[in-house]
Amino acid sequence: MSEAQPPRRRRIDISLPSGSGYPVVVGPGVRDELPTFLPSGCGRVAVVTQPGIGLEPAVDLPVSIHEIGRGEAHKRMATVERLCSEWSNAGLSRADCVVAVGGGMVTDVAGFAASVYHRGIPVLHVATSLLAQIDAAIGGKTGVNLPEGKNLVGTFWQPAAVLCDTDALETLPPAEWRCGLGELAKYHWLGAGALDELGLVDRVAECVSTKARFVTADEREGGRRALLNYGHTLAHALETVGGHELRHGEAVAIGLVYAAELARAMSRVGDEVVAEHRRVVQGYGLPCSLPPGMDHQRILDAMGRDKKSLGSGLTFVLDGAPPDSDGVTVEVVRDVERGVALQALALMA
Repeated sequence: MSEAQPPRRRRIDISLPSGSGYPVVVGPGVRDELPTFLPSGCGRVAVVTQPGIGLEPAVDLPVSIHEIGRGEAHKRMATVERLCSEWSNAGLSRADCVVAVGGGMVTDVAGFAASVYHRGIPVLHVATSLLAQIDAAIGGKTGVNLPEGKNLVGTFWQPAAVLCDTDALETLPPAEWRCGLGELAKYHWLGAGALDELGLVDRVAECVSTKARFVTADEREGGRRALLNYGHTLAHALETVGGHELRHGEAVAIGLVYAAELARAMSRVGDEVVAEHRRVVQGYGLPCSLPPGMDHQRILDAMGRDKKSLGSGLTFVLDGAPPDSDGVTVEVVRDVERGVALQALALMA
């Protein structure tokens, strides 16, 4: 009888322009490897998670548990202040470590709080959702929302390691799975290849590897990394205007189709590119049109407050550029006319 094969596992090492870096480990059960990646000299761990996740990491150190509420309403400065106060009361010092266990909201909020507590302490991410594993936990972006928009306050704070435990995806609610699929669809235009032909571990790992190439080239989103926001200008506007009733992945899916429609309206691409965007998005069972009843003018105003915008013009990541060395054909386009953007919105009903 042949020996059982070990579980499929992949490691991607992210190297940063500063010379530092960290590992991302993908596979079933990899959360058990957490003690291996704790910083040297760490004496205490603060675990940030949400109710119902139930994946408390096993470490042979004093551990305090800090829960944050579910939903975008809890992704705010008040939550960061509370976490920092709780950490202080728990005796967390600069020599200690925060471990974020959960989805993208948990890694965003815990990462931001870690970046400002004692002016910055180490954070590790145990990503439990598809969205976190392929996007939110990778690359060091942290942030919280303001009433005026999504992720308008944040920092770049790279984790010490990211563990993407694919076992956690087996019990993911369908809505959370769809949320990740919107980001997964995005990578089809960022050089990730035929993701729908891969198994789960390889699919997650290829998304991580693709994002790593952008982060390595541009750690603080001064240029190329902004392409990772493909589909997000409209997505964030829809979330803000709609009171976050639309799931992030669904908003990104709509944003991808809108970006293609806008590129066509600007004569950057032809009908076949728009059709391909719709095919990929629909192939993941995601929406391609705006929710009914949304005010197009309010959406336009919200897109004008996007973080990529400089000055008064609208800024988008759009298809239609010459292919780069990775075959990527999207680029940042500034000063898009509001009338053209509004025209493309009308095509999304």
